[in-house]
Amino acid sequence: MALAGAAGARFRQVRGAMPALAAGLSVEDLAAQSMPEASPGKWHLGHTSWFFEAMILANEPGYQPVDPRFQQLFNSYYEALGQRVARDKRGLLTRPSVEEVLTYRREIDRRMIRWLAKGPPEGLSHYLFELGLNHDQQHQELFLMDLLHLMSCSPLDPAAYGSEPRARPLEPARGGMTLFDGGLVSIGHDGAGFAFDNEGPRHKVWLEPFALANDLVTNAEWIAFIDDGGYQQADLWLADGWATVQTEGWTAPLYWRRDQNGWTTLSLTGRHPVDPSAPVRHISLYEADAYAHWVGKRLPTEAEWEHAATADPEAFSNLSGEVWQWTSSAYAPYPGFRPTPGTAAEYNGKFMANQNVLRGGAFATPPGHARTTYRNFYYPQQRWAFMGLRLAEDAPRRRSGDTEDAQTAAFRHDLVEGLSRDQKAVPPKWFYDAEGSRLFEVITTLPEYYPTRQETALLRDRAAALTADFGPDAVLVEFGSGASEKTRILLDAAPDLGAYVPLDISEAALLDAVARLKADYPKLRVRPVLGDFEHLALLPDDLPTGRRIGFFPGSTIGNLQPADAERFLTAARRMLGEGALFILGVDLVKEAEALVAAYDDAQGVTAAFNRNLLVRANAELDADFDLNAFVHRAVWNSDKAQMEMHLEAAEPMTVHIGTRRFDFAAGETIHTESSRKFTEASVASMAAASGWRLVHFDVSPAPSVALAVLGA
Repeated sequence: MALAGAAGARFRQVRGAMPALAAGLSVEDLAAQSMPEASPGKWHLGHTSWFFEAMILANEPGYQPVDPRFQQLFNSYYEALGQRVARDKRGLLTRPSVEEVLTYRREIDRRMIRWLAKGPPEGLSHYLFELGLNHDQQHQELFLMDLLHLMSCSPLDPAAYGSEPRARPLEPARGGMTLFDGGLVSIGHDGAGFAFDNEGPRHKVWLEPFALANDLVTNAEWIAFIDDGGYQQADLWLADGWATVQTEGWTAPLYWRRDQNGWTTLSLTGRHPVDPSAPVRHISLYEADAYAHWVGKRLPTEAEWEHAATADPEAFSNLSGEVWQWTSSAYAPYPGFRPTPGTAAEYNGKFMANQNVLRGGAFATPPGHARTTYRNFYYPQQRWAFMGLRLAEDAPRRRSGDTEDAQTAAFRHDLVEGLSRDQKAVPPKWFYDAEGSRLFEVITTLPEYYPTRQETALLRDRAAALTADFGPDAVLVEFGSGASEKTRILLDAAPDLGAYVPLDISEAALLDAVARLKADYPKLRVRPVLGDFEHLALLPDDLPTGRRIGFFPGSTIGNLQPADAERFLTAARRMLGEGALFILGVDLVKEAEALVAAYDDAQGVTAAFNRNLLVRANAELDADFDLNAFVHRAVWNSDKAQMEMHLEAAEPMTVHIGTRRFDFAAGETIHTESSRKFTEASVASMAAASGWRLVHFDVSPAPSVALAVLGA
């Protein structure tokens, strides 16, 4: 009965939302219909109540409908349930009145609560109950879409609400695009929790390398498209889109108007000047596709969008909660699709033609309603919904002539972007090509470089305790695995390990390590992943089902900025799942002399490691760094508790990367690495902010490092 009570509370919460949206509106607001595709608010209130009656209550033995006439009035498109009022005639239903519809709604709610009181619904009844709640939430958004279109038909530009009914604020833009390697990925709902039938079954899709914009296209960017004659250039448009532009006379997004003071737009709060920084809304697929052509990019496929949203959601702003985002994918069934049995079979499947998929979710989408697998769909000419776009592009690949592969393109992007800053900087992950990985392995053997020596000893001392809780068929996932040398200590202590997944950005280092591991541990399943631990993908599908254990030694976490470290740990927790453990190696705060010596050794190996970044840029990016004109610098920054490595220009110079030019003043530096040092308190705080808890914290003898065990 407790579950029934919870279901009843959720039912009341969901069902209370639409009457609340209607509460301040007039009878006339709720009764009018502005176009065939839109419905009056009164009809939405009645239809979502009819749905529970027709799909659930009507199946009860001896059930008597509240009003038999409503079966025809509020049926939307269900052929199996008989006659209905044509969609474009719903605005002519002056009877029943708004109050009668609300009375009907209250009575259906009372009957549903009584139905729930018999016990939690199970099987098909449970699915239909969840379907009814999600159907109501869909219509809450439709209610607002249709209301806004109705308001737009008035020359008064009326405001429906004093403030926009939205669940969360607009997120700030992040800039740039995030690259994904592609490959064979899985998309679609996995069967856990509710999903509409069109979201499954989960299946595999091949993706070529691609990039997805971190931000939505803004109004300012759209105005530039308009000002450049975007709506007058036929070559930008699909044929049907251009015909629609000519027929409908489109010159801007729906609800936009230009007067002597510039562009304005109508929202649910009335007419206002267009906000340049806000994401553009109310554009059709045709417009989105034309804009993408104008900027030399394209719309993402729905598989690309879902993979990116699942693999690295923290990379994107407004992934959900602002506008639905057009994809280039036709709305069609997934392989193996089966509609819901019974009358609800007509819910989605019958519409799988001539429409395109949108992903994400809008500001008007009720909280908790959208999912990364959610497939919204509209016709390509429609634009009264809260629709926008996020751009994609193909990642260049070296396999095609002389173009770059995705990793080289990412290196070029990061180097160009980093050298364009006031304080020039490059992410430290680009140290690790084959030579960089080799040099780092040499660094770990130097007398000044204590972290590897101390951490290795601590691992040997604690290996039995660390592996005691792995459990059967455990999967060890190492981030930035390199040569996997420290990993062997854990492998030796856990001979029954189900699988080992090394993840590294250097293909050469990864392949070499895997070959040696397979030779030394022939029974161990090794599943390497080439990638960047700052943009985590999904784990391979064929792993054992045991506990996942993350392993991130070497205090590499200290190379990340605090926000990036928390983002990585959050993504790792999501990747590893509930019940996971995470073994994190950290270097501890200590005397400056010991720290500086560790990063500026007497033999100059660390200096060569630092300068190898420039060697790599010259070789891979057509750069012309003068290697002898840059000096290695190691600095202890006590305010930020971090060691810093820089490459300092010894004289004024100009450097080119391809066609890009960068000027250096004498003494100007490229900040190549920051290595934060920790305390137990700072590790616990970082873990908590990332959804982990600190379980153990083991410290080595001086010069001290630590192994922190985190629990999900």
